[in-house]
Amino acid sequence: MTTTQAPQAPVRTRLERGRTAPAAGAPGTGAPGAARRRGAAWRGLVWLLPALAVLAVFVYWPLIQNIVFSFLKWNIYSGEQTFVSVDNYSALAEDPVFWRALGNNAWYAVLSIVFQVLGALVLAAIVESVRSDRWRKAFRAIYFIPSAISLTVAGLLFYFVYQPQTGLLNVFLDGIGLGQFSQAWLGHESTAIFAIIAMSQWQGFGYSVLLFSVALQRIPQELYEAAQLDGVGPVRRFFTVSVPLVREMTGLMMIVTISGAFQVFNEVMVMTSGGPNNSSQVLGTWLYHAGFVTNDFGSAAAIGVAIFVITLLLAVAQLAYSRKRRVEW
Repeated sequence: MTTTQAPQAPVRTRLERGRTAPAAGAPGTGAPGAARRRGAAWRGLVWLLPALAVLAVFVYWPLIQNIVFSFLKWNIYSGEQTFVSVDNYSALAEDPVFWRALGNNAWYAVLSIVFQVLGALVLAAIVESVRSDRWRKAFRAIYFIPSAISLTVAGLLFYFVYQPQTGLLNVFLDGIGLGQFSQAWLGHESTAIFAIIAMSQWQGFGYSVLLFSVALQRIPQELYEAAQLDGVGPVRRFFTVSVPLVREMTGLMMIVTISGAFQVFNEVMVMTSGGPNNSSQVLGTWLYHAGFVTNDFGSAAAIGVAIFVITLLLAVAQLAYSRKRRVEW
């Protein structure tokens, strides 16, 4: 007589049970894992503390102090401080030189966008289209050389270029038969600020070209080859392939260029000091005049707050616009 034995459950070895059972304290297995993740997050914050401390001491605290000073009438030599509420801002609103300086900064920003953003992008695309690697490197170096010169040295250089009698610009105009356009470029109210802006574009143009060249090099060549196979010409490839795929670099350059245009100082001080008749004043030089010439540090602080608010609003607007039009590839 045979008996049928009931099937037995498979016996699992201790090793197999160890492989399938979750280890105690493993990430994602309850309180110990969560505690470990929190500990890692706190360790990351510890590494950030030195940088946050430096920012707090050298950026945010001086910014807060400057806002406080803008509500004071402060004589730096006697140390006398008087709370005047918003009188400094009211005086700025009624100051024609302040508005002229703001207009000069606006011209600076517009022309900088034209040359250092749009013009630099076009030139970078032309340089990157050169087939010879040796010539591409040579062109990048040639365009970058002016950016290696300090603003003070460049300002002094162009101060002599703009000299009415012996300056290189007027000599060149006389040599090509356009002597009727020769003038004292830094001595006339209508041309002084534009002469300074031209120098600044010459000095910073190569740096923008180099940054756009790096951005263009990151674009896969397969996209250009595909567009070429579809019969797309070089100009259309520039607008349909290059421009959309360097949009992040374009947004960054817009922010840097506009912020720099509203913080310009060195070249104006070296070349004209805001003259003639305050025609080339910018916000930075007018701030210096209020603080160190007329000894009105409250008004100087108010101008500093105005510069901060303008650049902050423009940067936030540009960041929001760039984020909406971001291209993934």
